[in-house]
Amino acid sequence: MLKVGIIGVGTVGTSVINILRDNKNIITARAGVEIVPTIGVVSNLNKNRDVQIELTDDISRVLEDDSIDIVVELMGGIEKPYEIVKRALENGKAVVTANKALLAYHRYELQELAGDSPFEFEAAVAGGIPIINALRDGLSANNIKSIQGIMNGTCNYMLTKMIDEGIAYDIILKEAQELGYAEADPTFDVGGFDTAHKLLILGSIAYGIDVKPEDILIEGIQNISKTDIEFAKEFEYNIKLLGIAKKVGNQIELRVHPVLIPEEKMIAKVDGVMNGISVVGDKVGETMFYGAGAGGDATASAVIANIIDIARKGKGSPMLGFEKQVGIKPTLMPKDEIRTKYYLRLEVADKTGTLAKVAKVFGDNSISIENMMQKAKKDEKANLLLTTHTCVEKDILKAIYELEHSQVVLKKPAMIRIED
Repeated sequence: MLKVGIIGVGTVGTSVINILRDNKNIITARAGVEIVPTIGVVSNLNKNRDVQIELTDDISRVLEDDSIDIVVELMGGIEKPYEIVKRALENGKAVVTANKALLAYHRYELQELAGDSPFEFEAAVAGGIPIINALRDGLSANNIKSIQGIMNGTCNYMLTKMIDEGIAYDIILKEAQELGYAEADPTFDVGGFDTAHKLLILGSIAYGIDVKPEDILIEGIQNISKTDIEFAKEFEYNIKLLGIAKKVGNQIELRVHPVLIPEEKMIAKVDGVMNGISVVGDKVGETMFYGAGAGGDATASAVIANIIDIARKGKGSPMLGFEKQVGIKPTLMPKDEIRTKYYLRLEVADKTGTLAKVAKVFGDNSISIENMMQKAKKDEKANLLLTTHTCVEKDILKAIYELEHSQVVLKKPAMIRIED
């Protein structure tokens, strides 16, 4: 028998406890041992919870109890969970967590602390999609060329509604909040930070690179307009918030931002609250992972899969997938050295000479224009919409600065990167 202590009995914790009860027979058959949720730690004992195990607000009841074999951390946050998980590992307990923020900041310290003790975190990225084990085990023979992931259901739901139904950003954000997809303060989701935490975890497994969220390019969906969506449709693009990891020489690109992506690509077809992750290996080619990225039962499914894995194996495999780092250790590509294509939306003065002045700014910064469309507005203004050929981030940012401070561009230009 394996006894499990659960720290945090919210939506996911409740699902973990109830699935272990409801599917006890099949789980025992697959694990080879009975798995028993023994005690749950909560902050408020007065709150009613639909579980049939003992609850406590004393965390030491789990951490210091020698009979507890596995600690499941589902409380969220960064520093407090880190101290709790650290104590659990120091006490020789296996750990399962769904805490992406914890891993975004402390994954390498935890790997060092864990040593041979099992430490699993499948549910930290994309809910019920088994992307962690796919990268760490199923694709371990491959050099990973790239990862592109839709890893935030809130943003994907909002963008899908904006594109398919023409709903404005502010209206769909309010709807997402009413449906429980977005928090009262939605910044963590719509600002791209949730996706960034998950991307860093995948980047560590794919490439062995240790960086923090503050080190990478992160942009959200707040500035996507109806005009941008119309342009995307005109040129057969979809707009998605992607977490992107790419190996370029010995450097790794890690970035989160909205992208224009061709409609025919598989990941462009992932709509609504669903998540999708494309992984390209040098031997296997492209593999695509699709499913529910959040929700109590979907996330709990991944947590329990980790518990079963621990029951089967006993000793832990390398937490981040590397027994040792060999060859040249990859470094993070500086943000301003990223190379891609770009879409720009410029509000300009609708008068003779405007196009020539805009084109000159791009030419002076070694940027070639691929497509251009002009849409007239009122009051002698127009929206100038254009895409570039592949260029360097620092060049496009310099051009945007010059355009913003020119006499023909009337507002700060809007920019979306393009991933072909």
